[in-house]
Amino acid sequence: MATAAAAPVWSVDPRTGKRREQVAVEATAAEVDAAVRAAHTARPALADRTARAALLRRAADLLDATGARVIEAADAETALGPGRLTGELARTTHQLRACADAVDEGAFLDVRIDHADPSLTPPRPDLRRHKIPLGPVAVYAASNFPLAFSVPGGDTASALAAGCPVVVKAHPDHPATSELVAALLRRAAADTGLPEGVVGLVHGFGAGVELVRHPLIAAAGFTGSVRGGRALFDAAAARPHPIPFHGELGSLNPVVVTEAAAAERAEEIGAGLAASMTLGTGQFCVKPGLVLVPEGPAGDRLLTALTAAVSDTEAGVLLDHRMRDAFVDGVRARAQLPGVQAPVTPGAGGEHTVAAGFLTLPAARLLDDPDGYALLLEECFGPVTVVLRHAGDDAAGAVLAHLPGNLTATLHLSAGESAGADPAGRGARLLAEATALAGRVVVNGWPTGVAVAPAQHHGGPYPATTSTATSVGATAIERWLRPVAYQDTPPALLPPELREENPLGLPRRVDGRPETG
Repeated sequence: MATAAAAPVWSVDPRTGKRREQVAVEATAAEVDAAVRAAHTARPALADRTARAALLRRAADLLDATGARVIEAADAETALGPGRLTGELARTTHQLRACADAVDEGAFLDVRIDHADPSLTPPRPDLRRHKIPLGPVAVYAASNFPLAFSVPGGDTASALAAGCPVVVKAHPDHPATSELVAALLRRAAADTGLPEGVVGLVHGFGAGVELVRHPLIAAAGFTGSVRGGRALFDAAAARPHPIPFHGELGSLNPVVVTEAAAAERAEEIGAGLAASMTLGTGQFCVKPGLVLVPEGPAGDRLLTALTAAVSDTEAGVLLDHRMRDAFVDGVRARAQLPGVQAPVTPGAGGEHTVAAGFLTLPAARLLDDPDGYALLLEECFGPVTVVLRHAGDDAAGAVLAHLPGNLTATLHLSAGESAGADPAGRGARLLAEATALAGRVVVNGWPTGVAVAPAQHHGGPYPATTSTATSVGATAIERWLRPVAYQDTPPALLPPELREENPLGLPRRVDGRPETG
C-alpha cells in the first residue's frame, strides 16, 4: 500500500498572498520522535552551566552577524517591516545574553541548605535543596513575533538556560525564517562543543500534536490563540504523565481613563491610545483592546484626538490572509451589535490590507446586558479597539469586574490621583482592581512594549496564560526546573551545587541566611 506524501510547507508573502518557496515538508510522527530523542540524548551535555552560557552567547552573536539576512527573511514572510524586525532581533539577542548572565550567576538554582539541628522539636535533619532541569521542552512558535517568541525566543532561551534541550514547532507564517534561525542555533551548539540535537525543529499541525504527547517531552511553552493553546493544554493534561504547559493564549488588556485624567490631558491620551492600538497593525498580544473613557466634554475631547490619529493611520498588512479574514469578520460582528458606533470604521483596507478603526458603546448598555455584548470582551487580533463610555469611575470598576484574566491592565490617572492626594482614593482603588485582573499593571503609559528585564512579568490569570509564570526575562527559566531536596546525604555523594565548601561559588541561603557566593 502506497504511503501518502508528506504535505509541503510553503513560505507565503502576506502582501500578495502568493507562495514564495517550498521550505520543508510537514514532519511525520517518526520524524517528531527522532527530534525528541535527539533532544533527550543531548541532556547530559547541557548539564555544564559554562557550556550553556557559551551556547546562548554564541547564538546571540550569530544572530547579530546574520541580522540583515534574518530580517530580510522575516519581513518577506510577515510584512512586519525592517524597522520593527530590527528592534525585535535586538530584543531577542538581548534576552539570549540575559539568560546567559543568569546561568553564570546561578541564583535560579535556588540553593538552600539547612544544617541538622537535633535541638529542634521535631529534630531537623540535614537538608540541601536546589533545582534541576525537567528535560526536553516543546516550544510552539508565535505568529506575530518570528524571532522574540519563536525559534530563538524567550521559551527557547530560558529552556536552554535551565539545561533543557528544545524541539520547536515552527509557525506556518514564517517557516523559512524558522529554518534559517534554527540552523544558526545548531551552528552555535556545534561551535561550543554541544550536540546539535539541543535544538530541534518540526513543521505541521500534526507534528505539534505529536510533540505535546511524546512521552519524553517534559514541558511545553506556547504563544498563540485561546483555541489552539487550550487544545494543546488539554492534551498535555490528558497524558498518562501530565506535563506543565505554559501557554500564553489571549488578552484584552483593558485601559481605564479616569474623569480627572481626561480633564487634564485628553488629547495626549487619545493620541497615545491610537499609537498603541495600531502599533504593528494591532498585532501585539498586549494591544489595548478595551478602553473605558468618561462621558462628558473631556471624554469627547479624547475621542476627537483618537479619531484624528487613527484616521491618519495607513492601511496595513496582517500576518496572513486567514488572520485578515478573521479580523474583518470580527469587527463586522462587533459593529452590528445594538448601539455600537464606529467613529473610524475598521475592516478591509484593500485586497490584502486592513484599515484601523475603533468602536464605541455606552458602558451602561454592556452592564445592563453583559451576555448580549460578550463579544466586545473578547480579543480581536488587529488594529481595532472598543471604547466604552462610562458615567464615573464606579461604572468603570463595574466593567472590570466582568473581565477575565489579562496580560496587562492600564490606568490613566490625574496628577492628584497618582500622588494619592485624591480624597476618594480612586487611584488606589483602581490599582487594586487592575491588580486582580492582570500580570502587569501600567500607570499613565501604554502596555505595548515588553521590556526584557529581571522585574518583568509577562503573564496573567487565565485565559491570558495557563500558568502563573512569566515568558519574558530571566525569571522565565524557573518554568523548566523542579526542586530536589537531599536529606542526610553523605558529602561525597552530593551534587557540587550543594556541597558545604560551595565549589561553584553559587549564591545560596544557609540556615536562613543569604550568602552571595
